[in-house]
Parts: sequence; structure tokens; C-alpha cells
Amino acid sequence: MKALSALTRTVTPSPIRQMFNRAIGMEDVVSFTVGEPDFFTPNHVVEAAVEALRAGEHKYTPNAGILPLREAICRVTEKSHGLAYDPQTQAIVTAGGMEALMLSMLTIIEQGDEWILSDPCWTNYSRQVIISGGTPKFVSVCAEDNFHFDPAALEAAITERTKGFIINSPSNPTGGVADEERLRALADIAIRHDLYVISDEVYCNLLYDGVKAPSIATLPGMAERTVIVNSFSKSYAMTGWRVGYALGPEEIIKNMVKLQENVAACVNSAAQYAAIAALEGTQEPLRQMVESYSRRRQLVVEGFKSVPGLTCHAPQGAFYALLDISRTGMNATDFAMELLEQERVIVVPGDAFGQGSSCYVRLSFATSDENIKKGIARIGAYMTRKLG
Repeated sequence: MKALSALTRTVTPSPIRQMFNRAIGMEDVVSFTVGEPDFFTPNHVVEAAVEALRAGEHKYTPNAGILPLREAICRVTEKSHGLAYDPQTQAIVTAGGMEALMLSMLTIIEQGDEWILSDPCWTNYSRQVIISGGTPKFVSVCAEDNFHFDPAALEAAITERTKGFIINSPSNPTGGVADEERLRALADIAIRHDLYVISDEVYCNLLYDGVKAPSIATLPGMAERTVIVNSFSKSYAMTGWRVGYALGPEEIIKNMVKLQENVAACVNSAAQYAAIAALEGTQEPLRQMVESYSRRRQLVVEGFKSVPGLTCHAPQGAFYALLDISRTGMNATDFAMELLEQERVIVVPGDAFGQGSSCYVRLSFATSDENIKKGIARIGAYMTRKLG
């Protein structure tokens, strides 16, 4: 048989799933791995999908998504961002934020282009750049900068082949949020070097302690070079529904729609009606989820203060926390594997998120208070033995 494509050999499976799969079959495991809300989709959202199905919404929809959903997305975005997007030409509904990212990159990136990513960053970004024909270029970020680009470091990484960069605020895996001052500096760089920006805002509703997460698209000169990516998965506990969206310049969106036609045709029709209900119905379930995540965040931050040898960076948003394990002298993969084998606790090694992040492991606190307390106690026992 002839070999399969070189691309399939280049794109490797996510280490997050590898850790998750490694624990299958083990008993009494505490998992801090997958970034998925541990809540059910709100009832009014589910009922909207049921009503749509009973009303006969079983057919293909426009490639860009049903117009009422695109209109709702644009109304909500104008209220939150102060930006007016045309639902007819500047909005597309996608199969989760994942497809919105993929279609954005396929539309913008050409063979040989460089695309700048932070180190650490979400695992799939680099793979999507590669699938699009580009080369990921990593710029290290640190806790002092809330794990977002230092403007000078970003500008130093730009070459004649650089096409753009991605901002994820609040961030996976760090929970860091980029403030307006930093975004203004990054926007200035994007304009001066004529770069595109993808703003991944899927965690924008999950914020703590009064922190705000401004969008770079709202800054002067940026809406015309920025694609906003968002999703219903995290804010509305709709991970399995696979509904996301992108907003951006007409030229980019119309080409994303063209690609959508050849990838998925359209998003599940009933799920799109459910998404309208999520946006336009009561936001009380979202408020309750944020309240729960905020409490769990405090359990994590406070709990690790008494664990020797580890530093927990307090997240400002999302539902992830990074642990600095550098004092153990171990790399992240060895630490995670040993912790799983000895204490039945699963964390994600920082190597999954960047080449320079092997001093970190990531915890998702989208799990119960009981699991968080049990997991921290087990990690504490492990560290006490480790440090003697």
C-alpha cells in the first residue's frame, strides 16, 4: 500500500487525551484533565432544540448558519464589544470554536507563512497552523505578564514571513487575561507590520474577581484585521452540541463560508435554534456556573498554598490553573506520569502546551469541590514524600 499523507504523520495526538486514556481502567482516579463543564446544558436551551425538531427543523441550513442565530450573535457582540457586525456578511456559525479556528487559519494562512503562538498555548493551535500549511513560531510568555505576549518579545519574533498571531484571553491553559494596555501595544504591532489577529474568546464569560477581558478587535484599526472566535461550549455547557462562530471582515468570512460548504456543509440545524435560546434566554445558569467555578478556583488557589514545592498561579478567567513544578527538578511528563501511578491523580503536562513549558502542569477545576479537595490532598501527599 502507498503511504498516507505526510500531514497525518506530522500532526500528533493531543497529550491531554493521551493522559486521559492512560487512566482508563484505573480505579479511584481524580481527573483534572479535560476542559469541559461538569454541568448539564440549561433546560431552556434543550427545550428550544426539542421544539425546533418537532417543528420540522431537520434540513440543511445555509452554510453560514441560520440568519436568526447570526443576528443574535451580532446583537450580543455589539452589546459586549461595541462593534457592529453585519449578520449577512460578517458572521458564520461553525461546528464549535474548533472549526471556527480551523476555517480562519485555512482562509488566512498560505503555504510557508509563519504564525506566532504563545508558549504555553492551547495544544490544537500549532496543529491547526500546520494543517493550514503554515509554520508555528512560539514566543515564551510568563506569569508576570499574565501569560500573554510581551510586546517587545512578540515584535522580535516577526519576520517577513509572519502572517499573524493568536490571542486567547482568558487563556487555556493558563487562565490569564490580557488587559487593555497590553492589547493596545499588541494592536500597534499588528498594524505596523500588517498582521492578522485571531482573537479566541471562548472563555470570555468565565471571569473572576471583577476582572474584565477586553477584545483586541475593539481597538482602532483592528476590526478590519481581526477574526473573533467564540463558542457556546464553555459558557453554556454545550460542548457536545458543537456550535461556535466567527466574526470578522467580510472578505475573510465569505471565504470561510466557502470552505464550510466543503467541510461540514452546515451546523446541526436544531442545535442552532438551541444556541439562539442560549444567547437570548435567561443567563441565570451562566451566572450560577461562574459562581461555582469561582468557588472552585479559590479551593485550588488556597489549597496549594499548603502543598510544599509547588506554586499555583491564580487564574483570572477560564477554569484552568497552572502549577509550577520546577522545584521538583522533574520535567512535566515524568511528574504527571508518576503522580498518576502513585496517587491516581491526572494532570496535563505543560509539554502539551509548548516546548518551553515543561516546568508546568495544568489542572482543570471544572470538576466537583470533593474531587478538588481529594486531588489536592493526594498531590500534597506525593510532594511531601518527594521532598522528604
